Amino acid sequence: MPKLWDETIEAHRRSVQDATLETTAQLVAERGLRGVTMSEIAVKTGIGRATLYKYFPDVETILAAWHQRQIRHHLNHLGEVRDQAQGPDARLEAVLTAFAHIQRDRARHGHGQPHGSELAVLLHTDDQLAQAQHEVHGLIGELITDAATAGTVRSDVSSEELAGYCIHALEAARHTPSEEAVSRLLMLILAGMRPEG
Repeated sequence: MPKLWDETIEAHRRSVQDATLETTAQLVAERGLRGVTMSEIAVKTGIGRATLYKYFPDVETILAAWHQRQIRHHLNHLGEVRDQAQGPDARLEAVLTAFAHIQRDRARHGHGQPHGSELAVLLHTDDQLAQAQHEVHGLIGELITDAATAGTVRSDVSSEELAGYCIHALEAARHTPSEEAVSRLLMLILAGMRPEG
């Protein structure tokens, strides 16, 4: 097959998959996992059921793919934020700020919804989440090491421990009532990592 044809088919596949993921996530957020059928997803997406089954065997598999895409998007975003900031301190603060907003958005768009706990049970048991958490921990740990080398973060505690401290403390961003509260939380976390004196 000509290359242009291959690219067109692949773009069409991606388009169908993206539409399926978004439609399913929206329907499940509205009605819960048990309230959504493959037939309904096919109708809402505008594709035939047979086509849908070529891509996904069931609703749970669609949601797992959607979740994987969300995780990858968050990790890519954190990497971009890191790369845009200048200097060890700015990179660390920018990534922690972005991670805090990811946590807050997760709480507002899914975990705080009526069917959030049902989805959490389904989606948060996979290895992808553990891998993503490992990547975030590694990214923050590297940034802390760079800032400690520059003398702006304490060096009497390992970067691995400080990364764990940041990640767990930033989980509180899920329950913050405002952007100002997120900023205060970040200031506290950063202050806790400054060298004494």
